[in-house]
Amino acid sequence: MAGVSRVFGKGRDTNVALENVDLDIEPGEFISVVGPSGCGKSTLLKMIAGLLGCSEGTITIGGEKLEGTRADIGLMFQTATLFPWRTVFDNIRLPFQVHRDKSVDVTAKVEEVLELVGLSGLQDRYPRQLSGGMQQRVALCRLLVSDPDLMLMDEPFGALDEFTRERLNIELARIAELEGKTTVFVTHNITEAIFLADRVVAMGTEPGRVLDVIDIDLPRPRESSMFTSPELIEKVQEVRKVLGLA
Repeated sequence: MAGVSRVFGKGRDTNVALENVDLDIEPGEFISVVGPSGCGKSTLLKMIAGLLGCSEGTITIGGEKLEGTRADIGLMFQTATLFPWRTVFDNIRLPFQVHRDKSVDVTAKVEEVLELVGLSGLQDRYPRQLSGGMQQRVALCRLLVSDPDLMLMDEPFGALDEFTRERLNIELARIAELEGKTTVFVTHNITEAIFLADRVVAMGTEPGRVLDVIDIDLPRPRESSMFTSPELIEKVQEVRKVLGLA
């Protein structure tokens, strides 16, 4: 993206949500976006998803200017947004029904992603029979099942307890590495951002803007021991400093 800005409202009610954002993301790269409320993180993600247009600047994907939503972009929100009357299987296969895609063996694909996230055998359960962490795994399955080239995740683990959140961080890091998916992950949690990412985009407010992009050179695969490693803690302090917290 080049020179991307987003303005809401007009005249005295104008709100500059994002101003002059430049960012290049390489295929297969995991980018975390972190910053305080009001810095435009979610707005940026919706713009990359094609749900919001640019007031200024352009977003290109694979050399093509983004003009709206695309089938090769998947989006996951903070809440699981599962339909309570549908089983796990039926929730996950929803993208194929929406796009009326009959070229895929849906049963095999659903079973494949369930195994990938550690939920094999639970396809006949309903959301009410699952914990919050399991529901988010199902939502992740629904994101993965259509095999998007670009995964966008808006604070998907923000509502979970720390124990579940850490387990899903480890799971997501494993899946992202295994699948080689280009991923943009929005979070308020600096440790989570660093643990998952190849690079962290630190954002500021008034107006929303990129303060700095920090390279994360932690080895992969990312493991639970890294949460307390001196290398990760050092990166946390670096990002905190950029955000004005240290």
